[in-house]
This record gives sequence, structure tokens and C-alpha cells, in this order.
Amino acid sequence: MKLHLQTASGTHLFTSYGPDHVAVNGIRHEQSLIVLPEQVIKEWQAAEAKLLTAEHFAALAGLELEILLLGTGAKLCFPSPRLIHAMAQQGIGLEVMDTFAACRTYNILAAEGRKVAAALFM
Repeated sequence: MKLHLQTASGTHLFTSYGPDHVAVNGIRHEQSLIVLPEQVIKEWQAAEAKLLTAEHFAALAGLELEILLLGTGAKLCFPSPRLIHAMAQQGIGLEVMDTFAACRTYNILAAEGRKVAAALFM
């Protein structure tokens, strides 16, 4: 599916997605990644949502995020309560959804200027 959204230039947005990929500003990615308005973290070493720990999000420390969208692929898979608690302790709301919903939600929040990140599994 192709997405169309106008926002400030230089902002990383999802431009399309499919069952095995997402595209950020027209660049296709087929592996798990984290997307922020200012950067894309391509080398995200995460195997599956239920095994995630706060250490998987160390690259986000100090960025003052409001919301972390966790896209768990085609099906919902909730992370451990420990991770949810760790994010809350840092003042970050963790929202779990399928990857396609995370892409759409991220684009809306980024366009609003919110401090958002999307961590996605394909």
C-alpha cells in the first residue's frame, strides 16, 4: 500500500508498506528497524517482540520520546510487562500494534510534530 502525506522536508515518513517490507521516504527496508522523524536505525538487533528488553531501545535514550510504536508484524505480539514498565519509567508511552497500523500512526504523529518512534518487525 502506498501512503501520501505532506510534511516538513527531511522528516522520515513511511511511503509504502507490504507483507515483507516498509519504505521510508521511498527507500525499501526488509528487516526490522526503528524510524524517528530525524533518523532511521537500520541495524536494530531484535528477534521478536516477546523477547524485547529495554536494552533493545538503548539508541533511543536521551531523545525525549513521547511515544514508541511497536509494530509486531502481521499479528499482535505483546512484549513483556517488564519492557512496558521500563518504558513508562522513562516517560515513554509504548503502543503495540501490527506493523501496518504502526506505519500509519507514526506518519500522523510525526506530521503533528510529536516526538515519536516506530520500532518495526517485518
